[in-house]
Formats: sequence, structure tokens, C-alpha cells
Amino acid sequence: MPEARRGRSDGYAPNTVTAVLDALADPRRREIIDVMARSGQATATTLAAEVDVSRQAIAKHLGVLADAGLVASARQGREVLYVLRPAPLEATARWMKDAAAVWDRRLDALKRAAEES
Repeated sequence: MPEARRGRSDGYAPNTVTAVLDALADPRRREIIDVMARSGQATATTLAAEVDVSRQAIAKHLGVLADAGLVASARQGREVLYVLRPAPLEATARWMKDAAAVWDRRLDALKRAAEES
């Protein structure tokens, strides 16, 4: 499996990949990401109405997503507006694609070896 090290030219760092995978392990957070992907930005109140959990629960999920770099927040009057940040998700997708390619090569080599026997 490809090792993700800080400073690699492929654009992913192990802390980023781990934080994103941990954040996306929860189905509610994936649902929040889906809602935000459709609207581009949202408040915790708006998200609570669409995801059907309390505003406090949404705020906690948004904190985890923010720690993973997946959302950014900005105060707008009395509300806090959250915006989706796709770069960490894209870096994680690249890591997953690279890992899949390594396994595909291994499985192809195994298949060729089995067929040659």
C-alpha cells in the first residue's frame, strides 16, 4: 500500500487522510457533506432541519468535519455559515486510488501466476 508521508508531491499527508476517513466514518457526517455539496454553504440551523437531528448534534458533527478540514466557517451576523472545502476529500480520494492501483497490480500478478501454473 502506498505510504503517505508529509511533504510528498502527490498532495496527501497521512494526518489529512486519517482525519477525513475518521470524519466520514459517521453516516450523519456523510449526510451533512451531501447536503452541503448540494447547497454549497449552510448554517447549523439549516443543516439540522435537513438532516433531522438537533442543532447541537449538528454543531458537534461540524466540529469534527472542520477538524478534518472538510468545512470552514465564517460568522455572518448572528449566524455561523459553513462552507464545504473539497481539497482534503480530493487528497483522500487520490490516496484511495493509489492504494487500489497497488492492489490491482498485485491481484493481476497473482492471476497471471495462477494461469501459468
